[in-house]
Amino acid sequence: SSMAITYPEQVRRNHGWRKWLPVRRFAVVEDSMRPTLHPGDGLLAALGGRPRPGQLRVFPDPTLPSRWLIKRVGDVRGTGRATEFEARSDNRAAVGVVDSRQFGWVPAEGSYRVVWTVRANPHAR
Repeated sequence: SSMAITYPEQVRRNHGWRKWLPVRRFAVVEDSMRPTLHPGDGLLAALGGRPRPGQLRVFPDPTLPSRWLIKRVGDVRGTGRATEFEARSDNRAAVGVVDSRQFGWVPAEGSYRVVWTVRANPHAR
């Protein structure tokens, strides 16, 4: 499960952020993003921002909205609230992988940009 946290006021001021920056923690549970991410890895992700090709983003699964997916951004189209991106798995051969090949383009609104990755067990790679 994920937890919503915010940066303290002093951190915001020191980094020049003018707005409250919603950040959530996520955990990787499957193999679709190997070798970049492995099950058990933790992610810290910030809400919003324009997707950029190659960026990692977390978003609600269009086929099962109670589940979150982590994917690499492919192409990006549109502007403002109409921005969409192509969601790609790094490991397209993994069992049960779903990405834009199944569900199409993803709205950028409501998606999170991965800003930090915590390895579950770096010695077991």
